[in-house]
Amino acid sequence: MPLPILFIGVAAATGGLGIGKTIKAGVDANNAKQINKSANETVETSTEWLNAQRLSCGNSLRQLGEEKLYILNSTITEFLDTFSKIKNVDFRKSEGLEELKKFHVDEKEFVKLKSMASFAGSLAGGAVAGTAGGALAAFGAYGAAQALACASTGTAIASLSGVAATNATLAFFGGGSLAAGGLGMVGGTAVLGGLVAGPALMVMGFVTGHSAKKNLEKAYTNRAEAIQIAAQLNTAASQCETIRRRTCMFYNLLARLDAKFLPMIYKMEDIFATEGDDYRQYSVESKKVIASCASIAVSIKNVLDTPILTDDGLLTHASETTATSIEDFLKNLRIAV
Repeated sequence: MPLPILFIGVAAATGGLGIGKTIKAGVDANNAKQINKSANETVETSTEWLNAQRLSCGNSLRQLGEEKLYILNSTITEFLDTFSKIKNVDFRKSEGLEELKKFHVDEKEFVKLKSMASFAGSLAGGAVAGTAGGALAAFGAYGAAQALACASTGTAIASLSGVAATNATLAFFGGGSLAAGGLGMVGGTAVLGGLVAGPALMVMGFVTGHSAKKNLEKAYTNRAEAIQIAAQLNTAASQCETIRRRTCMFYNLLARLDAKFLPMIYKMEDIFATEGDDYRQYSVESKKVIASCASIAVSIKNVLDTPILTDDGLLTHASETTATSIEDFLKNLRIAV
């Protein structure tokens, strides 16, 4: 007996509704998959960018440490060898040196320079032996004054390497590692520039873990979380880039100062050889050379002394001030010499 037309219509409608739901479920599942994939890619892209900036910044810090070490063990040491033999040096009473008074040459600075040179000799030995990679990053980031404060000559390498291993920011830049007792990359990101990006690194797999869930609403939540994580990572990457630029600026300043320094040292050595060891007997021009040479040495010391980073991974205001003053010094030096 044929089914009533009414039942046939109901069955068809019900079947159509079931097919519609199936199609919608499939579309939602596909949309959820695409949204989760996009969320993953967002986090992965930001992570790759942060890692690239992190490695670049770490390399810059180590290169700056190497440059500081080189200058202390070469031109600064050579300068001190001759300058320390000259007697009765008094720049305040020298005629014709008025233009050099703005350089603020303080003889006490040379005592500290000698300590730095001695410290650098100890650190260089470790670098040659391949044991001071983290120490060089610490030396580049925190300066000679802090290095001398935390390390005697006999324990310089161990102390600075310890700083690199336990300081989260340096660990983040590759100066220390979890295996060495440091906080590693996650800990470094947590302190870098006052950011809270450490948790972002730990949850990089978070979105991936949820990607199997086809729930469209959950996928939208994943995307929102991914955008937030990516923003943290991008901010940390920008901070790394800013630190790298400041580090490169200091490297450039030291290189320019050193380029001016070496010819002046040669002139000072010639003056010492021809005019003796009594500064009072030097000609006005020779006194000017000695004073200029000493001024460059003090300026180099200022760069060596100035920390680029705080313990929390922030750029120091002192590094900006020093960079400006050294630029002014180099301009004035061209006029005076």
